Amino acid sequence: MQSQLSRRSLLKLTGLAGLGAAAAGCSSGPPDGTATWSMWSSSPAERKVWDAFGAYVERELGVRSAAMLTPSGGYPTKLDLQLVSGTAGLVTAINGTLIPTYAARGAHQPLDDLIAADPDFDLTDFYQPIRKISSFNGKTYAIGFDVAPTVLYYNKTLLAKQGIPEPSPTEPMPWATFRELAKELTRPPDQYGFTCAPAIDDLVSWIYCAGGNVMNDDATRSILAEPEALEAVQFVVDLFVKDKVTPPIANLVTENSLANFLEGNVAFMQNGPWQVVNVRKAKFDWDVVPFPAGAVGSTPRVSGSGFAIPSGVRGKDLELAWKLLKTLTSTGALDIYAKAGRNNPARLSAGSAFKPPPDNLGIVQQILAGKLAGGHPFDVTSNWNQVKQLLGQDLPRTFLGQVPVRDAIDGLTPRLDVLMQQHQDNVRQATARKG
Repeated sequence: MQSQLSRRSLLKLTGLAGLGAAAAGCSSGPPDGTATWSMWSSSPAERKVWDAFGAYVERELGVRSAAMLTPSGGYPTKLDLQLVSGTAGLVTAINGTLIPTYAARGAHQPLDDLIAADPDFDLTDFYQPIRKISSFNGKTYAIGFDVAPTVLYYNKTLLAKQGIPEPSPTEPMPWATFRELAKELTRPPDQYGFTCAPAIDDLVSWIYCAGGNVMNDDATRSILAEPEALEAVQFVVDLFVKDKVTPPIANLVTENSLANFLEGNVAFMQNGPWQVVNVRKAKFDWDVVPFPAGAVGSTPRVSGSGFAIPSGVRGKDLELAWKLLKTLTSTGALDIYAKAGRNNPARLSAGSAFKPPPDNLGIVQQILAGKLAGGHPFDVTSNWNQVKQLLGQDLPRTFLGQVPVRDAIDGLTPRLDVLMQQHQDNVRQATARKG
């Protein structure tokens, strides 16, 4: 059965009153007792993984599994509609950057009481970064299924061709070394040293490594204009504009670092191990090493995703939802996920299932466990989509040399501070609702 919450309540909670008409009349669904779950899926390979998850659920729980799959690009909008119409799954997958958004709205419920009442569930088997990513306002709103730090991919074939030794898998390169190497490997227009996306999602890893952040610890104001963050953004922009070690940007909207790297003429790409499944298609040898170390070390962003339970799930449905959530995030299910090469699983006990190639894939678990380099959970707000949209307006122009970094950030900061205050209002409302 699907989650049940009055349509009026959900319209209020999600702020999607304009979608009400579209949601009307969409209440039919699987019969009671069905384990329904919502997930994004954009390829036959992903569909195969979720089919295997479904078979695992049916085997473990002895009930019918019904996966509600949506292409990843449209998933958040579809999930909003499902929540509004009461047709969301008993369990829904959520990208970690959106967990605070849904939690602040009251669209999903805290899981702490369910966790405390279940002696069979061991939250300590999940990496600490995904536990932080899955929390909001002191409560746990999701259980992770994947988590990973950003790493540095490198083209082994290209480095060997240039007679350059491979970088260390255990000692992150200092920024200065990385910059000189990228310059040495650049031979325009046929060969470049580095590629990344001209967007905050990639910039933030450099900012964390410099000791900065988009916001202060309490998320009450932006600190993007402070020296640490400013230095990091300037460093990356210089790689594009001053050093010209990156492939020329033809279109900011369609710029794709993965496509650049797969061309085979780029030495380094920053990205997460979630791209391992795609990079395995490359027609050259490659591997991964820790992210380059800035002033505070190699501490790139750590991202992850989890499963949550909509707030309208109650009674016997809640009992089934909790069993379903535990099954979808169990070691057995995450072994399926990892063996398919989708990403690093969120559980320590499932990590060994994520196997090479590449040879250095094991550094992902070592970084998450704090044994090598480091990582910084992706700090986001309850209105992160708005923050991201704002940063996507002027900041990318710095990568084209159209706007100085200082001017772009100074122009963005007052508007970022307004969004931080809106986030604080969301937190206060969520706190009041708990009472």
